[in-house]
Order: sequence, then structure tokens, then C-alpha cells
Amino acid sequence: MNPRQQQKQLDKLGGWRQFAFLLALAERAFPNFALFSDLTDPASGDRFRDGLNLGWSMLLRKDHNVDVLQLLTRLERGCPNPDDHDVYGVQPALDAWWLLEQALLCHVNPDKKRAAEGASVALNTVTTFIEVTEGEGLGDEELVQLFDNHDLTRAEKGFQEALLEMLRKARAPDPGVIHEILGMAHNEGVSNLGLEVPERWAGYPDLTVEDMQ
Repeated sequence: MNPRQQQKQLDKLGGWRQFAFLLALAERAFPNFALFSDLTDPASGDRFRDGLNLGWSMLLRKDHNVDVLQLLTRLERGCPNPDDHDVYGVQPALDAWWLLEQALLCHVNPDKKRAAEGASVALNTVTTFIEVTEGEGLGDEELVQLFDNHDLTRAEKGFQEALLEMLRKARAPDPGVIHEILGMAHNEGVSNLGLEVPERWAGYPDLTVEDMQ
């Protein structure tokens, strides 16, 4: 899918599809947040994981009673502040937090288009990581080549393309579709940066049988 086609597909996303797209990006980015929170504030990692789980449950159950504004307020307490941490890891953590916030805001203001910016933020997390870890001393053209040919960039683009295709074909957010998206995004606890989630959060997301019905 070329960039123009992807932009058109992203612009068409709305309702539960946009929510699912952003939630999947946040799920994929969770290990980046978890690794940072494990060193700074583990409780914020628990709140993030709970927020993700509630998000998936909201997709599975139309009659959910989740207070989204209350959930957003709870998550706000764990928002990473780059001014407080002089380490690179704060930025991928902040990107992940922002993606989850945007997903949940789909319920507060469902008419706003958020998917394209979310896709861009997720991809920028990857390219910035590549630049920090492998791009020292490279010029602009060399960096572009590094990004274009890097396995992490290709994996992120491939993930977003597959996710869009899955959502395009889905007629409704039935349990089979949602769990297929969740499984792909969870990626066995490995993030879009190739980082493994800490052991305490390593299990598959705990969605109950009731959420499936």
C-alpha cells in the first residue's frame, strides 16, 4: 500500500474501527511504556495495562459501563513528563501513553479523525529509535535510507497495513475479529521497537469470559 492509499484508508476510519486501530497501536507500544514505568513508577504501568484491557472490553461489549472520562483522569496521573527524566526512554513511553489517550478520546469526541496522526506517531517512535541507536553521524539522505531499509520500519508499516486491511474487511466488532486484532497487536509482548515487556506484564491480556459474550 503506497502512502496515498494508506492516507485514504486512515481517513475513512471512524466509529469502532478508529477506536480499534488506535487501541491496537497503543497495545503494540505498551512494552515501551512498561519498561520505562518499571524503572520509574510501576503503578503507572498497571494503570496503563488496565486502561488497555478496559479498551478491549469496551470493543467487545456495547453495554459496557466504563466511565471513559474517569479512566482518562486516572491515566493522566501516569503521563510521562520529559522534563522530569533525562533519558531517551521517556519519549517512547509518552508516545504510547498518547496513543491510548487518543483511542479513549474516540468515545468522548467520536467525530474527530485521529487515526492518521496516530499512525504517524507510532511510525515516528520507530524511526526516532533507529536514529538514536544506529544513526549517529549519518546525514539526512543516509538516515532516510536507514529508515526505509530497517526491519523495524518495515515491520511497523506492515503491521499498520495489515491492521487497516483487517478493519476494512470486518463488518462488526465481533469477538473473533477483536481477538485477532489484539493478538496481532500484543505480538507476544514485543513492542514496535523490538523490546520485550517486563515479566510482571508478560501474560496475554486478561479479558474475562463475560467480556467475550
